[in-house]
Amino acid sequence: MTRQIIHTENAPEAIGTYSQAVLVNNTLYLSGQIGLDPEKMVLVDGIEAQIRRVFENVKAVCTAANGSLTDIVKLNIYLTDLSHFQLVNEIMGEYFAQPYPARAALGVASLPKGALVEMDGFAIIE
Repeated sequence: MTRQIIHTENAPEAIGTYSQAVLVNNTLYLSGQIGLDPEKMVLVDGIEAQIRRVFENVKAVCTAANGSLTDIVKLNIYLTDLSHFQLVNEIMGEYFAQPYPARAALGVASLPKGALVEMDGFAIIE
């Protein structure tokens, strides 16, 4: 088994005791990303901006592992307000094409730093 820690300055630094992602053999385990601007380490304003920033952060981590968003096979989305689910779908359609990854969307009471959305997932890097 090979295990590689993935890190990029194009996504926010970990805000705890975890890595942005871990690549084991060809499976990339993506840690949760919230809408933090990687340069300023502050949340961007508003739900739409946070959703877009999260996708950009996830994309940056995949790229650092020599992959892309198309390599994601499972995406987990956590929302503090499930009424934003349709907006997530619309924006996700700008980042992904069919066949889409498997996905779960969950309503949660709160997220780190007061974020409105968080995503994590798995990718297979060929």
